[in-house]
Amino acid sequence: MNIHEYQAKEILKGYGVTIQEGIVAETPEEAQAAAKKLNAETGTEWYVVKAQIHAGGRGKGTVNETGSHGVVLAKSLDEVPEKAAGILKGTLVTHQTGPEGKVVNKVLIAQDVYYPGESEPSEYYLGILLDRAKGCNVIMASTEGGMDIETVAEETPEKIIKEWIDPTVGLQAFQARKVAFALGLEGEAFKGMVKFIFSLYKAYEATDSSMFEINPVLKTSDNKILAVDAKVDIDDNALYRHKDIAELRDYTEEDPAEVEAAKSGLNYVKLEGNVGCMVNGAGLAMATMDIIKLSGGEPANFLDVGGSANAQTVEAGFRIIMKDPNVKAILINIFGGIVRCDRVASGVVEAYKNIGEINIPIIVRLQGTNAEEGAKIIEESGLKVYSAIVLKDAAAKVKELI
Repeated sequence: MNIHEYQAKEILKGYGVTIQEGIVAETPEEAQAAAKKLNAETGTEWYVVKAQIHAGGRGKGTVNETGSHGVVLAKSLDEVPEKAAGILKGTLVTHQTGPEGKVVNKVLIAQDVYYPGESEPSEYYLGILLDRAKGCNVIMASTEGGMDIETVAEETPEKIIKEWIDPTVGLQAFQARKVAFALGLEGEAFKGMVKFIFSLYKAYEATDSSMFEINPVLKTSDNKILAVDAKVDIDDNALYRHKDIAELRDYTEEDPAEVEAAKSGLNYVKLEGNVGCMVNGAGLAMATMDIIKLSGGEPANFLDVGGSANAQTVEAGFRIIMKDPNVKAILINIFGGIVRCDRVASGVVEAYKNIGEINIPIIVRLQGTNAEEGAKIIEESGLKVYSAIVLKDAAAKVKELI
């Protein structure tokens, strides 16, 4: 589950991570009030207005309606509402949103932390994620803060520092110091970075996150270390342990079809293809997508109805797939292990009738428990549904029909 920057910063702050302070706003008037409050609390006289969407590259992105960038600087209280108005309710397009962009419903009014002082501010990258190959968490750091880490990895991989954490002992003091040394820090900034890394790692583990990305981590002109941005991904499978974090979910930032699928207990991911897939089991779903590509089609989605598929889940899956205008055919591929094929077949027929006229071909491939009975139900339904037993035959039918 993704959350907004302002939400991520509040979580990090709760674990002792020093952050760039800010207040969220939904209107230009709220933005000005937030700036006044921020001025009273921090003394800042310049304000950073930051679009809150689930995508990176906001500073370089452009709001279609106004031409404003997604992150702008207001040099006075009077400028704040004008800058906020240039972002709010506009469609922000970044390299991560694609050309369709995302509507901005909230902005974060943040304090200016790039103030002059005894030294120049410096930006760093710091991330924590699970290294699945090694089976442990890894801290990634770089002196190239503010840049896309993918670009750094491709063009200057030697500038990425990695420190793997043994899960049996956790993060050790020497490892945090090693990262801080590698970033070239010394004195108070070095001590601040060591503390920052420990607090960040504590937050990462305590929240069951799958990724933390702080880009940039800033060393201020007076050698303080703080998070200027924060991207936090929470492991969906652990949300039952974090009811407070689950409540932070912003459904307006997610694909409506994926939200609907989750409510129906379905695992759904939209893709850019022309053949809808409805399968039970993640492995079989991936194999089905492969066979669709081999047949000359492109999968329009990943949809796993699970091991207990019934008429209700099948109907819900149908309705979700049918909302995609790119779908030219639907391939239903069910292996009857726990679920009985005849029940799935009955569900397909019932869903077909409930939805009404369906103008695209549906290919149903059933194997396993009561597969023959299921095929018979399909064939005798009188509906425009094609039955297949062998996966190769189902793929051939898809190719023929599209």
